[in-house]
Amino acid sequence: MPEDAPTKVAIACQGGGSHTAFTAGVLKGVLREWEDEYELVGISGTSGGAFNALATWYGLVTDGEERAIELLDALWDDLAADDLTDRMANDWGVALSRIEASGLPLPRVSPYLTPGSRLGKSRIRRILERHIDFEAVPDHCTREAPELVVGTVDVNAGVFETFTNEDVTPEAVLASAAVPTLFEAVEIHGHYHWDGLFSQNPPIDDLMTGDAARKPEELWVIQINPQEREGEPTSLEEIADRRNELAGNISLNQELRVIERVNDWIDAGHLPESDFSKTRIRRIAMDRAYHCSTKVDRSPSFLQELQDLGETRAQTFLAEK
Repeated sequence: MPEDAPTKVAIACQGGGSHTAFTAGVLKGVLREWEDEYELVGISGTSGGAFNALATWYGLVTDGEERAIELLDALWDDLAADDLTDRMANDWGVALSRIEASGLPLPRVSPYLTPGSRLGKSRIRRILERHIDFEAVPDHCTREAPELVVGTVDVNAGVFETFTNEDVTPEAVLASAAVPTLFEAVEIHGHYHWDGLFSQNPPIDDLMTGDAARKPEELWVIQINPQEREGEPTSLEEIADRRNELAGNISLNQELRVIERVNDWIDAGHLPESDFSKTRIRRIAMDRAYHCSTKVDRSPSFLQELQDLGETRAQTFLAEK
């Protein structure tokens, strides 16, 4: 490979509700600054991370970096609670989430018994279809295009399931974001699917097992859930927060360990470098503590705060090389 060839990069976008507005900021910062030094060969996402992955991929394959940035901005503008009714519903939802995390008992209602579930799903579909021409997606799935991967879990089979490239439909993205307590499961090919937070968060393996000529030399993980926390969680809120974070990182760390093990085997000479190549893992972490209830907070000011933080983290990350 020529020494001046761009570094092949795959980006994996962890899910985490409204906190994934941070991911949008990271992606915008990266797309503005990386120029010809890097080549995106794959991007994956789960839940809100899937929204960001899809918008970035579609913008890049249709009209380049600027279009991807515009789509990310437009998507989060539409997802924000920007009118009076939506803001009131958002504030109520955040308050209920905080009360629930404190351990106080609250009545629970199945999403199959409330109209809010269907209304929320319909709204997300309208937003996605407003910005993404899903019928044109297969035409853009060329050998030169980055791999696109969306993560879900098959409720019936009890297995992880990913949707790649032309199989990324509105249903696949909705399934990736179908939190079981908030939304009905999404039926695809006769099976029901839930939020990908229960599976690969985010999908890694699909990014590593595609075309060998386009295997990523670097894997960038945009990590929403903090890996480390100081001190012992003692209150019910702290325990709920940390339990949520650990659950979101389990599948991610398992997949990353596989890559690290292969890297170690190559270094030890157990795998020939003529047939195997190492992948450097780099994390772009949010590294700021927010209460778990803010994962449902769609207030414009909070989403903008997260995006600004993401852009700042992207600048620091790129400067580190």
